[in-house]
Amino acid sequence: MNDATVTLAADYPLLEVFWTTMWVFLWILWFMLLFRVITDIFRDDNLSGWAKAGWCVFVVVLPFLGVFVYLVARGRGMGERDRKQVERSEQQFRAYMRDAAGTTSRAEELGRLAELKNHGDLTPAEYEQAKAKVLAA
Repeated sequence: MNDATVTLAADYPLLEVFWTTMWVFLWILWFMLLFRVITDIFRDDNLSGWAKAGWCVFVVVLPFLGVFVYLVARGRGMGERDRKQVERSEQQFRAYMRDAAGTTSRAEELGRLAELKNHGDLTPAEYEQAKAKVLAA
């Protein structure tokens, strides 16, 4: 029989499980921070192409030092750039929803109803009923 021992999960002491979980959490946290910094480098419109390339090389070649130096040097603006990006995305989403829904103002809707009435497509009673609905909305 083989003398190599097999370590089962049941043989793992509780403290070892805690330390392993903590290291995995820190590893995931580190990659999230690294990707956040790289995303911020490319999102910043104030940096030139050479500055972006320099920061990327610094962050890739010396990742721990590069990320920490970036956070100290440019960390204050990260939140502001993030907020501006969220605002732009929200404005684009609202504009898309307005276009997709085809919403019009009350004045445009009343003008369209008056045009239908003038062409004889609506009777005066239908016009008044539709006008009441538009004004009630």
